[in-house]
Parts: sequence; C-alpha cells; structure tokens
Amino acid sequence: MSGIWRRLGKGMLAVAAAAAVTAFPAVFAREAQAAEKKELTVYTALENEQINKYLASFREKYPDIEIKIVRDSTGIITAKLLAEGGKTPADVVWGTAASSLLVLEDRGMIEPYAPKGLERVEPMLRDSANPPAWVGIDAWETAIIYNTAEAKAKGLPPIKSYEDLLRPEFKGQIIMSNPNSSGTGFLAVTGLIHLMGEKKAFEYMDKLHENIAMYTHSGSAPAKKAAAGEFAVGISYGYAGMNQKKKGAPIEVIFPEEGSGWDVEANALIKKADIKPEAKLFLDWAISDEAINALKDDYAITAVKVRDGIPEGYAKDPLSQLVKNNDLKWSALNRDRILKEWAARYDGKTEAGN
Repeated sequence: MSGIWRRLGKGMLAVAAAAAVTAFPAVFAREAQAAEKKELTVYTALENEQINKYLASFREKYPDIEIKIVRDSTGIITAKLLAEGGKTPADVVWGTAASSLLVLEDRGMIEPYAPKGLERVEPMLRDSANPPAWVGIDAWETAIIYNTAEAKAKGLPPIKSYEDLLRPEFKGQIIMSNPNSSGTGFLAVTGLIHLMGEKKAFEYMDKLHENIAMYTHSGSAPAKKAAAGEFAVGISYGYAGMNQKKKGAPIEVIFPEEGSGWDVEANALIKKADIKPEAKLFLDWAISDEAINALKDDYAITAVKVRDGIPEGYAKDPLSQLVKNNDLKWSALNRDRILKEWAARYDGKTEAGN
C-alpha cells in the first residue's frame, strides 16, 4: 500500500512540475503585458455620452494605452488644473474651451506641440503660433432651447433674438449656466460683450437676470431641463439642444439673430519634465479623419473638413451665424475680471453644488 502511495506521489509531483513549467510562461506573459500597458490621463469637458464614441478609434488603434478620463464642466476643469499647477496628473487636455487653454498657457502650463496633420486644421480653430499651444477639434455656439409644448401651454411668445428673452412673459421661465463653472456660460457672456460692448452687455444681463429662474453649473443642463419641461427656455449650446431634439423632446433650437457667442473645443499638451510619447500620439489622433468623423454629426463647425453637408438644424453657413469679432485672447485675458463682475451681480440665483 505504501509503495502505491509513493508511486502516486511521484506521479503527482511530476504532474505538478509540468503544470508549473506550463504556467510560468503565462505568468510572465501577463506581467510583460502589464508592464507594456501605458496609462494616459486626459482632462476633458466633452459630454459623457460623447467620450466613448469619440475614443473608439483611438482604443482600436492603440489597445496598449489605457486612457484615464477626468470629466467635468470647462470652468471646473480649468480651476482644477490651475489649482494642481505643476503637480497635475493630467497629460493632455481634450475638448476644452480654447479661452481656458489660453489661461493655462499664460500660467506656463502648456507645452506647445504641432500634431501631425496640423496643416489641415481651419485657421480660426487653432492657435496661430508655431508650434501652437492649442489645436481645436470643433467650435460650439450659443443656442436658445425652447420647449414648444410648454410655450403653447403657457401662452409664451416666439423667440428669435436675445431681445425677445427680456419680454415680461418669460419671467421665471429661463435658465442658463453659470460662466464661473461652465464654458458654455462663459461664451454666452463674452459673446454678448463682443456683440454689444461690455457696458451694454451687463446692462442687458441685468434685465435678463430678472427673467432667470436659475443658473446651472453645467452648460448642457439648461438644454436638458428645457427639454424635460422643467423650464420653458434654456440658454445652452447647439449640440446640447440638437441632441435632446434627436431624442424626441418637443423643443426648438434657436440661434439668436444677432449672432451666437462661440468658443473652440480644443486640445493641449500639459507641460511636464517627462512628457509621455503617448500624449503626443493622442493629440495626433485627435485631429485625424477617424477622430473628426466621430464628431462631425454633432457639430456644424469641425476643425478638419471631413464632409460636404451640415448636420440637420444648423444654418447652411454656420460661420455666418457666429458673433464676428469674437476675440478668444481678450476673453482669456479678461476672464477673471468678467467672472468676478458676473458673480457679484447674479450669483444669488445659482443652483446649489460645486
């Protein structure tokens, strides 16, 4: 009996040894794969529903690069980066207002970089320096989201312009985003300033404030809340409204006849002692045909021309609808002063949180 167990014991040891020899290569392979996995931290203000759709082609092309996304509204992303300074974990900023990236550049946080294919980018959607501090992927613009069902039920008049929003019927019916936390709010405010001049723009916003029910922290929230019928009117931006309309909301997306404020959703390389090569690969990809094709149905103005038509609902010539003398550098240089003045006048109606 003991001889049988000895023979079985030897056989079991042999099997175990063979299994170990077989297992070691698999273990080493997993460890090697883990070692090869690169991580890239990307700060973005793109909407949550856009991020995975846009990133699909990058993940397919570079499966060994793990993307860690940090997503928030433009103002919050900007404040976060400024607070973190040289200790930020961010490698790249993606799809965030160029006016904010100009603030980061002024603080010495941006490493200029010319991504591959830069010559294809529309001049108004990139920094003019060579190499550029920032490169855009699209432009986004002020839009008024009007719930037609609510308007009919409450007997509200039609809207074509900014001036229409001052009508007494709209008291308590309008929401917009706070420019201190939202890039969409900031472009709406600076758009009015570029359109009217600073003094008249604040006089206009004093009157508009009387009709405002609430200021949100998110640029897309006014569109979503108007679409849901919580308020009749949301001052938001084109994509946010079009997206809700595609989902069947009873809304009209109105681009004010005086002209829409606008900014560029742009990318930049964060300045670090050791810049990851993967960060530059990401910026190269971000203006490639694959990347721009993923967003072309969401935006009428893209950095690279990858189509002939314009998404449904936008003006046939979307550039003609924008405020003409929009100066992103001026907006960046005067950002803190404008935001402080806005907050002193209107912050009392801002929603709680953030």
